[in-house]
Amino acid sequence: MTWSTRFRLFFGTLLVIALVGLLTIALSQRKGEATANSAAIDAVTYEVGTDYAGAVIEQFVVRGDLVNAGDPIATIQSNDLVRDLADDIVVRSSEVFTVNPDGTLTVTSAVSGVVLSVDVPQGGYAPAGGAVATIAAVDTLFVSAEFELSTADFARIVEGAPVEIVMPDGAVLAGSVGPVETTTVEGSALATVAVIISADEFVDQGGFILPGTPVTATMALRNDDMLASVTGLVRTVISDVRIALAL
Repeated sequence: MTWSTRFRLFFGTLLVIALVGLLTIALSQRKGEATANSAAIDAVTYEVGTDYAGAVIEQFVVRGDLVNAGDPIATIQSNDLVRDLADDIVVRSSEVFTVNPDGTLTVTSAVSGVVLSVDVPQGGYAPAGGAVATIAAVDTLFVSAEFELSTADFARIVEGAPVEIVMPDGAVLAGSVGPVETTTVEGSALATVAVIISADEFVDQGGFILPGTPVTATMALRNDDMLASVTGLVRTVISDVRIALAL
């Protein structure tokens, strides 16, 4: 056997080993993760209301605005309030509204979050007890993701496991598996996973944090073989690098 033949055989063997290794890693990676059929941002919402009916004479926010607790939402001109004040009924300001010197009422947000909707626009009529605007609290924002899994794969969901979230603009957020709800359909498990993500990361996304915004979610499943552990470590490093580059 000539040296050139030996070299070709040697490098050919290396190429085959590398190809098999890559295919094995790819297979292990597929076994160790699941991509959601659908995923979107969700949150606990709060209504900003008024105890006094009246006309909205000034609107301070629009849908998508970020607000802090105590920020003004709208000013309401109410004949009922004017009448109570004229009758010397004491109406004290609180954390959710301010009584102005001119007899109008400014309602404020009780939570920090994003304006999900303006329910009564400027010039509209706000009924007593009705919602003037709806706020999604930023500290309750999460991703609701639905996965279709085999019953065996469902058993591999681990609370706290990493979930990679890709936003509509391509930004990557790091989340973790929270509460899981499941239903079984024809041998498959439909798992709805609440993916926990820090409020600071959501705020950094600006207008993309509105509840209902679609995202892509990829969840890590438990995989105990050695190759999966190494692959998982590599994927974590790659994910951290991608997040750092996106900052």
